Amino acid sequence: MPVFTVHIRDEWLVVPCRDATNTIRWLGHEALKRYMKNKPDNGGIAAVKDARFVVRRCQGLGLLDADDTVEDVLEDNDFVELAIEGDTMSPDFIPYEPGVSHLTAAYREPREYIALDGNSLTSTDLVNLGRGLYKIKLTPEAEQKVVLSRELLDTIVKENKVVYGITTGFGKFARTVIPVSKLKELQENLVRSHSAGVGNPLSPERTRMLLALRINVLAKGYSGISPETLHAMIEAFNASCLSFVPEKGTVGASGDLAPLSHLALGLMGEGKMWSPKSGWADAKYVLEAHGLKPISLKPKEGLALINGTQMITSLGAEAVERAQAIARQADIIAALTLEVLKGTTKAFDSDIHKLRPHPGQIEVAQRFRSLLDSDHHPSQIAESHRFCDRVQDAYTMRCCPQVHGVTNDTITFVLNIINTEINSATDNPMVFAERGETISGGNFHGEYPAKALDFLAIAVHELASISERRIERLCNPSLSELPAFLVNEGGLNSGFMIAHCTAAALVSENKVLCHPSSVDSLSTSAATEDHVSMGGWAARKALRVVEHVEQVLAIELLAACQGIEFLRPLRTTTPLEKVYELVRSVVKPWIKDRFMSPDIEAVHRLLLDQKVWNVAKPYIDKYQSEFIPESRPGSPTAFSLDSPVSARKRVRLE
Repeated sequence: MPVFTVHIRDEWLVVPCRDATNTIRWLGHEALKRYMKNKPDNGGIAAVKDARFVVRRCQGLGLLDADDTVEDVLEDNDFVELAIEGDTMSPDFIPYEPGVSHLTAAYREPREYIALDGNSLTSTDLVNLGRGLYKIKLTPEAEQKVVLSRELLDTIVKENKVVYGITTGFGKFARTVIPVSKLKELQENLVRSHSAGVGNPLSPERTRMLLALRINVLAKGYSGISPETLHAMIEAFNASCLSFVPEKGTVGASGDLAPLSHLALGLMGEGKMWSPKSGWADAKYVLEAHGLKPISLKPKEGLALINGTQMITSLGAEAVERAQAIARQADIIAALTLEVLKGTTKAFDSDIHKLRPHPGQIEVAQRFRSLLDSDHHPSQIAESHRFCDRVQDAYTMRCCPQVHGVTNDTITFVLNIINTEINSATDNPMVFAERGETISGGNFHGEYPAKALDFLAIAVHELASISERRIERLCNPSLSELPAFLVNEGGLNSGFMIAHCTAAALVSENKVLCHPSSVDSLSTSAATEDHVSMGGWAARKALRVVEHVEQVLAIELLAACQGIEFLRPLRTTTPLEKVYELVRSVVKPWIKDRFMSPDIEAVHRLLLDQKVWNVAKPYIDKYQSEFIPESRPGSPTAFSLDSPVSARKRVRLE
């Protein structure tokens, strides 16, 4: 028998439906009867049959026709809202930022699993878990470690030992011993009181990442979580039952207390929760609709759920993965701009970069050669200015290996920090089952990921800074030899004039966002937590910087492709022609002024999906395959692209 959860004003009501051919009007009347039964004044409703109302699904917020049958428009356990005429739609359906979740539209429950052991999860895995591509299970080794850790904690409680966070209060109250009879209440109070965050909730994808990462850390077996609670968390993840987690409120030590408390609160059946089936609703109803029960906290489990750097790290994982994707696509976009501006490739000669052998610099120069080398990819555009008198280009083109290169090296550094943090135990106290003791420490302090993400923001911003200057060169006729703002009939048409302004605005915004948050610290918890990392803001602003970089480079790619139109019928190199064709598959040439934002968004989506990289990568790989490790007497040493500590070098076959 289908069952539906109906929201009326401030209440959620479960309405069974014995006959699925009943109409939405019937469902509304049935829900109103149940609502009025609980109200002394019938909720101000004179009679059910006279009530006028509208009904909408919580998922997607679509209004339902009163004459449609239940079986035609709803599924079993669906969540709907009924709004009585004169009422406003409920504020309980909370929007999240940024944009629309990938989990809401055409959601398909994943069939594949990632086995977590607390030691081998990567940032790529974590982002894919956030996207809903996998479910989670534990490895047998992790299961055993969790069991042993919990057995030690149960022994501590049974023997009435005084241990921080298990039989005492927290922070300033660490010396207050709590009676055994109140240990469960202690943990529940901890989660409730620490659920003090503010701001928009994390998107479903980011909340999935947060939950998955906390599960991975608990799977290491040093937190004392019980197998029952950990499995309940895994079941909630696999059903995409995701707590309301405000994005603001963490100072990054002791860990991300506020956001992780909100995460735990929903799992306890309190506060709000979201799932693809329900949209936003009361947590207890969302869990119930998926056949799940709220977790019941045992001693130390509240602390185990909320003490760690998982919000900083999960957001940081997304930031560094996106940074890596846009950094390699930035090389392709800059190469296309260089072609349009009729620049020279001499600055990318491998011998120049062997003399300053930073791995990122060598890698970027090689990418430029792989896209522009006339021996491999003849370019009619390059041939058209072969004998011009220009000796060298502006820094924004000539120095791409040096500027883009250090961004790549910084990303590599940050990836190492984030992947280490992903698989680190960041709880306190630590439970060492093999030693039979718990030890208090400071692994919850977020300084490592905070500093790394501040570095990331500074480094990746430079891709937008240099890109904006290339956009200026493309739009400025005195620098490009192209029509002003890349459009015919200038004056009547403004072309890329304001697109360049948008790029400049984003770069300026990034300059402020790149101020490191981790240089700040404010003492909290009555001076017990007297130095903090501010890593939550480091992670959130790093994501904003990366998004701005993506948008600026989307504008440059649009502008470079528009520049190609004015050089026709000449053609660029084969890989860059493929990039041009990709852009033209989603955006038409700019013949006259039109609404530009959708064009920018379409190309931004290409970059997010890494389609620009995927188009060019086969040509880059083919070019690089013609380089072999070789030692030439008397030649300078260069590092391998594969290993920053390798003394091997790649030289072109002569």
